Amino acid sequence: MDMNAQLEQVTKAIDMQVDAALEKLDNLDASDFEALRQKRIKEMKDREVKLREWKQNGHGSYDELPEEKQFFEVIKKSERVIIHFYTNSNERCRIVDKHFKILAPKHMEVLFTKLNAEKCPFLAEKLKIKVIPSIISIHNGIMVDKLVGFTTLGNRDDFSTEDMEWRLAQNEFLEYEGDLSMPPSEQKQLKVGKSNGKIRNGIYNGVDDDLYMEEAIAKPTQSFELTAEEEAELEL
Repeated sequence: MDMNAQLEQVTKAIDMQVDAALEKLDNLDASDFEALRQKRIKEMKDREVKLREWKQNGHGSYDELPEEKQFFEVIKKSERVIIHFYTNSNERCRIVDKHFKILAPKHMEVLFTKLNAEKCPFLAEKLKIKVIPSIISIHNGIMVDKLVGFTTLGNRDDFSTEDMEWRLAQNEFLEYEGDLSMPPSEQKQLKVGKSNGKIRNGIYNGVDDDLYMEEAIAKPTQSFELTAEEEAELEL
């Protein structure tokens, strides 16, 4: 499908959504509007409670976990956690840091954090962290997505925060209001008739799709065993 056809398809889908919303509004009466108002008030109150809970658990900032045992503490407290496995010597990790510092306060529903892969060899081995940076998304204690290097971000370093946000929103992990069918950069390219490296969506299938090793993870200098409950939480 050429770029003009793709743009037309996206535009048509948006038009259909707008038409459906307008038709629904036309069919509402006074009691329907009151019910919607009460529902909205309840949603706002529930959201305020959630926001307080998220702030108490460290949401809204992007901080490092000092040791790997804390990993299990945060995934028990927070429903959605995104963890960046990094090393100090990897330049691409600094790129991830830059984007996560912007996204963390924007997406209060998710706890953004990071772990030094060289200091958590046992956990890195369990989660098959072979390429740095690696980004793990965990929902209710279960790993649901994994970004290995920048392969699914076009395998380039100059992707935008919006494209990182779009990629993380796959599998409905973030509260995302944009078009999940196409990354923001490609939507812009369609409008100007350009195309660069492809950014792919990601349904995690347990397979690392990078064909190279960016940086070796240090071998374990100490070891400990996960409890049966911790292994069950990660479905290991």
